[in-house]
Amino acid sequence: MAGRAPPPYTPRMIFLGKLRIWNDGIIGEAERDDPVTATALFFGGLIIRHYSLIFLSPAFSFSSYIRHPTFSESAGALLTFAKEKIMLSRILRLCVVFLLILGVGCTKETKEKPFTFGLLLVGPYNDRGWSQAHYDAGLYVEKKLPGVKMLYLDKVNPADRPGLTLPQLVDDLVGKGARLIIANSDDMKDGVREAAEQHPEITFIHVSGDDVLTKKAPPNLGNVMGRMEYGKMMAGFVAALTTNTGKIGYLGPLINEETRRLAASAYLGAAYGWREVRKKPLEELQFKVSWIGFWFNIPGVTADPTQVANRFFDGGYDVVISGIDTTEAVVVAAQKLRAGRQVWAIPYDYKGACQGADDVCLGVPYFNWGPAYLEQVKAVREGRWKQSWDWDGPDWNNINNEDTSAIGFVNGPALSTEVAEKLNSFIQGLATGKINLFQGPLYYQDGSPYLKAGETATDKQIWYMERLLKGMEGASSPK
Repeated sequence: MAGRAPPPYTPRMIFLGKLRIWNDGIIGEAERDDPVTATALFFGGLIIRHYSLIFLSPAFSFSSYIRHPTFSESAGALLTFAKEKIMLSRILRLCVVFLLILGVGCTKETKEKPFTFGLLLVGPYNDRGWSQAHYDAGLYVEKKLPGVKMLYLDKVNPADRPGLTLPQLVDDLVGKGARLIIANSDDMKDGVREAAEQHPEITFIHVSGDDVLTKKAPPNLGNVMGRMEYGKMMAGFVAALTTNTGKIGYLGPLINEETRRLAASAYLGAAYGWREVRKKPLEELQFKVSWIGFWFNIPGVTADPTQVANRFFDGGYDVVISGIDTTEAVVVAAQKLRAGRQVWAIPYDYKGACQGADDVCLGVPYFNWGPAYLEQVKAVREGRWKQSWDWDGPDWNNINNEDTSAIGFVNGPALSTEVAEKLNSFIQGLATGKINLFQGPLYYQDGSPYLKAGETATDKQIWYMERLLKGMEGASSPK
């Protein structure tokens, strides 16, 4: 090609990403991020009627073009053509406009600042539970949205950060450029509200809160939660179909409306599996809740979840469902199995919580915060965020779809094939509405009615559950 005669040509076509000038074939090409070369090729083509074919590489510059052997010949044609003042004037104007367009595009790309959001985690970011599920969601957002950066502070609780208030931590994140702050624990409610009032220019999301519902939220504060009630129903269902003793333990955190309704959901799933699938009298099923006093172990403050799990297994409870942020239930179950006991456990919150306990783990109901976080970040970044209270459920087409489902359930290695098949049917029933476990008659522990016969619970009735249900053993309120 190097010896090919220079063809006369008229430029006919331009494409961006690469700028290409055509005659009978491509005779010049430049990358979009080299606007000088691109402009020289285009407007040089209008001016110079005969030239040699030049191959451009990423290292090509306009100065190398000027040093080309044919430039002196082309220059004569350029000077002659330059005498046509009107045409030259038009070309120069077009050149200026073209450079301005390129300049605007380059300026926009290089000067746009990354969007930063802050994440406040109640526990360690790598707890293999609640906090890690949120941390991984932040990484998911960074992956999905180039130019978005996460800042996080973990162990945001009085034991790990004594003397520090949540508004102080928010000040630090805002000072580092965060435009959205996500707080991931119910006990942060008052602090998040105070920080939102102090920073009206920043958007706040309180996970698991209800300030929007109660009208306490300032305009820049929203709430997000996942409908884990479904995941807990699945956990209770597989526990009831697996237990040999008919005794299921529930390892609970602190006592509030959220933890009551989740423990109750696990019981309802277990009761359905025991009565409707195993065809056994509900009176023969024991379901006991023991609370430790916080979301995870704080030595000297909470009950030790390892000891609580041991008491369950030593008392004949052969399946323990965890409601706390960390993995003590499966750890203790694995220890008991090595000692010759046939026991199982169901951890919570985090998709990978079964890891290291394959022989005892029946499955994990987990939160997938990625889709919700992604939407919140996009809405704030694009200036279209509106205050809302979002209670996001599973994607029933695929509850484990990481891009669409807020709630999932991963079958554990210890789950039998038979129970797995029955779980699939149970999930299908929940998806279609054929199975609705929050339907009366249901009663609280003290015998007072929760739902009348034929009554279906509203979202608020589920959210604000006042006590544990009849059939459950354990405290309904803090002592």
